[in-house]
Amino acid sequence: MDDGNFGHGEYTGDGKALFWLALRTGCLTLLTLGIYRFWGKTRIRRYIWSAARLEGSRFEYTGTGLEKFLGFLLAVVFLAVYLGLIQILLFWFGMTIFAEPQSPEQALAQGAGFSLSAVALLPFIFFAIYRARRYKMARTRWRGIRFGMEKAAWGYAFQALGYWALTLLSLGLLTPLMTFRLEKYMADRSWFGTARFVQEGRWTALYGCMRQIFVALALLACGGLSIALGKVVLAVLLLPVGAVWLVIGVISYRVQSFAYLSRHKMLGRKVAFHAHPRTQTVIGTYVLGALLLGLGLSVATGVFGGIAAFALSGLDFETAGPGFQPGMIPPVLITAAGYLMTLIAARAGALALITQPILKHYVTTLTVINLTALAEIRQRAADTGADAEGFADALDIGGAI
Repeated sequence: MDDGNFGHGEYTGDGKALFWLALRTGCLTLLTLGIYRFWGKTRIRRYIWSAARLEGSRFEYTGTGLEKFLGFLLAVVFLAVYLGLIQILLFWFGMTIFAEPQSPEQALAQGAGFSLSAVALLPFIFFAIYRARRYKMARTRWRGIRFGMEKAAWGYAFQALGYWALTLLSLGLLTPLMTFRLEKYMADRSWFGTARFVQEGRWTALYGCMRQIFVALALLACGGLSIALGKVVLAVLLLPVGAVWLVIGVISYRVQSFAYLSRHKMLGRKVAFHAHPRTQTVIGTYVLGALLLGLGLSVATGVFGGIAAFALSGLDFETAGPGFQPGMIPPVLITAAGYLMTLIAARAGALALITQPILKHYVTTLTVINLTALAEIRQRAADTGADAEGFADALDIGGAI
């Protein structure tokens, strides 16, 4: 193939523009008591999708806030009924989670009730993950051609339960198996127009992506052994290093497993992909973004705290006596407003300083191979039932993207 048959991803999003967009939508969400969040998330997605390009053509997001809002309402009603039935069954077996425990046995039963309620939600969490991805695929277009995904959310949920159980029983050693099989389940049911995606490769190859995790576990094991041998100084050095290394290892695994899975995907058996994201770039973005956010939050907290303290300093507590005074209302409101605005600004800042740069790195390090085959792909019939990811919103899965 010649060089003209390769297409490199581009991302043209601007951090300032995304920050102000997220800040505006966050304020509107606050003013509407959370209702606008569905429209706000849609606006952010449209901005991010349109900033990503391949061969000069932008991606398009066609979802609407109303779809997400209605999907959320349906999901909340369904989950409320489902959890209500679960609580009735727990009450029948004497494991209610609402009553104050009067004995150790009742406290134990209440703990079991909490655990069973959480486990009962797991299938819906995995169901929501698949549905959310299916909705985003169905609402994404490139050059007018729609992506799509088959209706198989419950199958994914039950497979995810099984693979998570295997991973836990193996103490994490089967994590590559879970990662590969669950991604393959979704990829093999995804389409771009009339072309189907296929996930190839071997799950055992993902063990190479876990190298840093194994190093971290070795450091932690040596730290624990040092404590057992009475070498406290060595343990104090090894345990913190191992903990930090474990975080780095998890990030490295996510980055490198994404790269491996992307390099072994095919579209229509003709179009291939190459991804080479760098772990150090992702970690550096996290660290730099967190430092900038921390600095900004410190300044904002200091400003609002100073304003509130100045307002309180004008009150005469000796004359008025203890208790609430009408003059306390302005500083209390200033403090509450400052706290809420700081949270909104922090979320917008994280989106602009961390999420978008990392997304840009993933997009710009992705290459599509055999572009001429893309021209052969035609529009596929619309997927039925590709409704909004209401369960994902109801269970608070995922962020703005």
